[in-house]
Amino acid sequence: MREEHELNQNKAPIYEALQKFRQMRVVPFDVPGHKRGRGNPELTEFLGERCISIDVNSMKPLDNLCHPISVIREAEELAADAFGAAHAFLMVGGTTSSVQTMVLSVCKRGDKIILPRNVHRSVINALVLCGAIPVYVNPEVNHHLGISLGMKREQVAKAIAEHPDAVAVLVNNPTYYGICSDLKAIVKMAHDAGMYCLADEAHGTHFYFGEDMPVSAMEAGADMASVSMHKSGGSLTQSSLLLVGPNIQEGHVRKIINLTQTTSGSYLLMSSLDISRRNLALRGRKVFRQVSSMAAYAREEINAVGGYYAFGSELINGDSVFDFDPTKLSVHTRDIGLAGIEVYDLLRDEYDIQIEFGDIGNILAYLSIGDRPQELERLVSALAEIRRRYQTDSSGLMNQEYIDPEVVMSPQEAFYAETISVPIGSSAGCICSEFVMCYPPGIPILAPGEKITEDILEYIKYAKEKGCSMTGPEDPEIEYINILKEDDHGTLV
Repeated sequence: MREEHELNQNKAPIYEALQKFRQMRVVPFDVPGHKRGRGNPELTEFLGERCISIDVNSMKPLDNLCHPISVIREAEELAADAFGAAHAFLMVGGTTSSVQTMVLSVCKRGDKIILPRNVHRSVINALVLCGAIPVYVNPEVNHHLGISLGMKREQVAKAIAEHPDAVAVLVNNPTYYGICSDLKAIVKMAHDAGMYCLADEAHGTHFYFGEDMPVSAMEAGADMASVSMHKSGGSLTQSSLLLVGPNIQEGHVRKIINLTQTTSGSYLLMSSLDISRRNLALRGRKVFRQVSSMAAYAREEINAVGGYYAFGSELINGDSVFDFDPTKLSVHTRDIGLAGIEVYDLLRDEYDIQIEFGDIGNILAYLSIGDRPQELERLVSALAEIRRRYQTDSSGLMNQEYIDPEVVMSPQEAFYAETISVPIGSSAGCICSEFVMCYPPGIPILAPGEKITEDILEYIKYAKEKGCSMTGPEDPEIEYINILKEDDHGTLV
């Protein structure tokens, strides 16, 4: 019988085990082959000996991520306690792997899942893998900002009523821009209909620790939530948490995780999750109070510049914008005659400021635990100077970020169908078999199984011209696109 551990948030069991292991000076006749850095001096010089010395393989004193029974298990228990979950899984494949695990844990081939179309590509990737059928709730759009909002309660209720055989409802909580749906109401609707509720909470780590934050997925009663600790939680890139509620069988989820996650879990990533969880549990409330305060100050200063619109809680309408993430610094740029991606490029190339992303009409400066007020002052000053130097007529700029898709078949059917490559400019009316998206944020403009329309082609062309980083298709230049093949009678092969 496994020994029970007292849940003390001051502990960091993986970090402590690695510290102990470092002191043992064990001779390595195992992988990795750099042998604590001795075999790769350039890498050791670049990353540092202290880092390389704990880039180790699974062994008895350090547990095993595929089947944790000691220090990793204890770290997961502490994470679950800190986040108010029944269980937590340490994930080293990014929140992509967490999201895919959520979908694969509750859906099988032919099952329906209700979700907004403005999901991250990882959700649709999961549908390609398992063969589930998406039932899209197309989000309401703020036409001035050109952004999609949350899922309206009425829309979710309608989708549940029309598809009572769906197995789950998936919610973005929050969106990249900080928009939150009425998560508690959606959870209740899903549970009342016998469905699971899953939350893509990639941008909501701080909801669990900050004050006056939107409700977290676990507090709202969601069954599973994917949390990007590396985004606002301070852990290393690619590290994430998967949280589950009491209605989900832990052992089943572990089996799903082990279908795709590496058997060589990185102890650098796992220890960063362990240390970051401890930091948030002990200091998160104070830290995120400061982050929210900095974001509020920055919004006020940017709006005082004129031309820009740093939007916030004034968007709340009780439904499609049920709440707003106070740490998000989302700024509408179109009114100064510049696309968001153009401001993004100017900030980086001329002011040495790297923000999270710029799209057709907005930018996002991601604020979190490592930001300082003086750097925000620099951002505000740069935006003011960009307006002074580059402001122009805004007529002719595209103002729509989201185009409702026309879904013809399931992502899995389209992805694995026989395809041909055609010039993208002549693909209107065809059915797409691959993804096209701007990254970040990684929300598909086109996904497998959707009809290509002239509006979508215009959007893709415009985004490319403005300098958006386009990803997805086999053709890296996105001059060609893969579509489903038809026979001589126009029937899909």
